[in-house]
Amino acid sequence: MRRATDIWLASGVRTPFSKVDGALAKLDAIELSVPVARHMVDQLKGGKPDFAVWGTVVPNLTWSNIAREVLMEAGIDATVPAFSTVMACSTSMMGVIEAAGMIDGDSINLAMVGGVDSLSRIQIGLDQRLSDWLRKFQQARSLGQKIDHLTHLHLRDLKLYIPAISNRTTGLSMGEHTEITAKEWQISRAEQDEIALSSHRNAVTAWDRGFFDDLVIPIGDVTRDTIPRKDTTLEKLARLPPSFDRTSGKGSLTAGNSSPLTDGAAGVWVASEKGLDRLPTNTPRVKLVDWEIGAVDFRVEGLLMAPAFAIPRLLARHDLTYGDIHLWEIHEAFAAQVAFHLKALQDATFLRDRAKVPRDFGPFPRERMNPNGGSTALGHPFGATGARIIGQTVKELAAMPRGQRAIVSICADGGQGSVLLLEAA
Repeated sequence: MRRATDIWLASGVRTPFSKVDGALAKLDAIELSVPVARHMVDQLKGGKPDFAVWGTVVPNLTWSNIAREVLMEAGIDATVPAFSTVMACSTSMMGVIEAAGMIDGDSINLAMVGGVDSLSRIQIGLDQRLSDWLRKFQQARSLGQKIDHLTHLHLRDLKLYIPAISNRTTGLSMGEHTEITAKEWQISRAEQDEIALSSHRNAVTAWDRGFFDDLVIPIGDVTRDTIPRKDTTLEKLARLPPSFDRTSGKGSLTAGNSSPLTDGAAGVWVASEKGLDRLPTNTPRVKLVDWEIGAVDFRVEGLLMAPAFAIPRLLARHDLTYGDIHLWEIHEAFAAQVAFHLKALQDATFLRDRAKVPRDFGPFPRERMNPNGGSTALGHPFGATGARIIGQTVKELAAMPRGQRAIVSICADGGQGSVLLLEAA
């Protein structure tokens, strides 16, 4: 990929992640984001970034550009431009890609990028027909017109709109879609539980050895993620009932091997060489080599399959094998989704006929995957997940020898996904 300047990613910070209706339930998306943005900007030499990108997936009628609202609420210089972005679970990774395309190494050198979601503070709206009726009722200019308009209101219109974690086109939830794909790829319950257990163990170990100490800032009395389970075992995971397919007797996705609904915010830096000079000298940073954005027809492929198409295309462009990647950070929306991604990546027929990359990438090094825990254990606040994964990838990779590489992969609703190739430098 040709650019006028090298692009670097540097670790920011995030809030602790907490399960929906848990320790962070009283904070909305802006209130979760402000401490992250304020902490990041307070560390800068010069006091402000050149621009900011922030995203959230769950809609709210009280703002249209959450990025700008976060900056204003945080007391950051009002001359800093800010815009919002959204791409389901890839939201803050897409913010990174957008920022990378804007940095020129001349007048634009440093972007603060992040995202947030508060699943505890979802705004319930009116059904569209009721909203239309109310607007016309308010527009009525006389009492007679208002009384006449009342005759047009029907009981069937008195409905509320409650946002759902489902795909608009199909009406199916993410978990229901993943159950379908898991069955198509013959992913066992045992394999899913193994991935979930590894995620929890790695997350707990990472917290205990201090890996997250400089990546997570306290929010009130909440100082660390509340979701990782130190006491979980395969036996405990095996006892959990299916969460999405409860009737066929073949459901394999459970609360234990699926990421929970989560509250949290996260940020990361995107910079040129000049931009790095404005960060504290001990901030971990790595080079952004390339990216790939994938999209599939989810009426044919699985809803969350796009990264399995994007990863081989990105690697082939750089003549790399799976073994050439020293760190794999794969978003765990569901352990089953990780499993069928890995199965597809090692399926020669899939690579040749569906991904259209007819080559052998070698064995996949599973021992290099998610060494500090993934979304199943850490949590998944949709808009924040990209920045969370990128931040901890940057820290892990920056401690590796020069030239070693990482892949960061995130699947997203709508049959989309995004993948980054990073390098220690």
